[in-house]
Amino acid sequence: MTSLDVGIERLRHVVERLRQVAATVSHALEPIFRVLNRIDVAIKSVLPKGLYARSLLIIIAPMVILQSVVAFVFMERHWNSVTRNLSGAVVQDIAALIDIYRGYPQDNDNAQIRRIAQDRLGLVVDFLPVTDMPPPGPKPFFSLLDQALSDEIRKQIKRPFWIDTVGRSSLVEVRVKLDNNVMRVFARRSAAYASNSQIFLLWMVGTSLVLLTVAILFLRNQIRPILRLADAAESFGKGRDVPDFRPRGATEVRRASVAFIEMKRRIERTLEQRTAMLAGVSHDLRTILTRFKLELALLGDSPEIEAMKKDVDEMARMLEAYLAFARGDAGEQSAPTDMAAFLDELKADAERNGHRTTVVFHGHPIVTVRPASFKRCLANLVSNAARFAPSIAITGHRDHRWLTVTVDDDGPGIPQKLREEVFKPFLRLDDARNQDEGGTGLGLAIARDIARSHGGDIMLGDSPLGGLRATVRVPV
Repeated sequence: MTSLDVGIERLRHVVERLRQVAATVSHALEPIFRVLNRIDVAIKSVLPKGLYARSLLIIIAPMVILQSVVAFVFMERHWNSVTRNLSGAVVQDIAALIDIYRGYPQDNDNAQIRRIAQDRLGLVVDFLPVTDMPPPGPKPFFSLLDQALSDEIRKQIKRPFWIDTVGRSSLVEVRVKLDNNVMRVFARRSAAYASNSQIFLLWMVGTSLVLLTVAILFLRNQIRPILRLADAAESFGKGRDVPDFRPRGATEVRRASVAFIEMKRRIERTLEQRTAMLAGVSHDLRTILTRFKLELALLGDSPEIEAMKKDVDEMARMLEAYLAFARGDAGEQSAPTDMAAFLDELKADAERNGHRTTVVFHGHPIVTVRPASFKRCLANLVSNAARFAPSIAITGHRDHRWLTVTVDDDGPGIPQKLREEVFKPFLRLDDARNQDEGGTGLGLAIARDIARSHGGDIMLGDSPLGGLRATVRVPV
């Protein structure tokens, strides 16, 4: 074996060891990755979903973090330090007064100490009997002054003491137990405490609120054009006109709005061209069918002529169905429509054809749809049910978001695996409900196309009556 082969073998061994180590590390870190994934999912579930709320969060989060850091640094480096220095200075003055008291016993009434404390140090000193030394009381929950004064007295005076930093708002009372009496000292709170810190915090919070208010106002103006663009696209998708929409907002939003307007114009132009073409085809084919009917009428009556007339009539019906499916009733404008009245008309039509029909509607009946096309959608479903069932139940329900219409029957139904297939154009199943003499296989396809043009859909399911349930659901 050559040295090259030995080197290759060693390299393979090293690679294999690295693979084993990587697999071991991956297996060991898998629980950590699962925990991190759960944390990520939890955070995403809590975070807001809207662009306006997310934009505010992008502004608020750095501001809160910055203000918190500034407040912490200020509290730690300035407020604490200044308060401790001031408290230490007051305690030094008290310690000096205690030294004077001990060093000059000839001052029997302590008048000199009171004068020096009052005139030179700004302190009010009094001497009380030993019995006037109160026991230590409970400490405040959070008082930087109480903690700083206590620490300085322990370090500098080293005698039993009692302090009150909350009883008088503008004064601090300190009592120190001496040999024969108790020295009581009143000091100004401002001399031992950095009282201007609250002003800094108030200014910090106030400026933050001003910045947030300005950010909210500006963001609202920037988000509003995006919401208008979304509403315009949604309305256009439902087949409704958008007459007042025009580009607004930032440059990027204006570009998106202009692109939407151009797309809308191209779609409308395509629909107009298709409608014009279908109108021409329809006119030409109807002319030929009319000529056929006239020629058959001139030929007289015979069984063969009657059969040919039926074929021509069937061709006319099929032509109308094909053109209706291809046209999609795109030229009709949306308008507020009484759905309860619509369903009553469908009930009357079904009863005229000998079917037992019931209609129930819940909620406010006025819904904005394209009346003729939506009535055609529901009529196709009702006629599909009437073709194979003696009883029909039509139910409508309208809430703040959706209009839902269900058509139930007691017919043979459609197998579940074929319920999506029957919506395909020109599909005619052997045993399906849409198989009838003269049928084109376009009824359900046209109905779904109309429902989807309104921003909704049609679903098929099992009916409580034992047959098929067709559910139309469109946004209001």
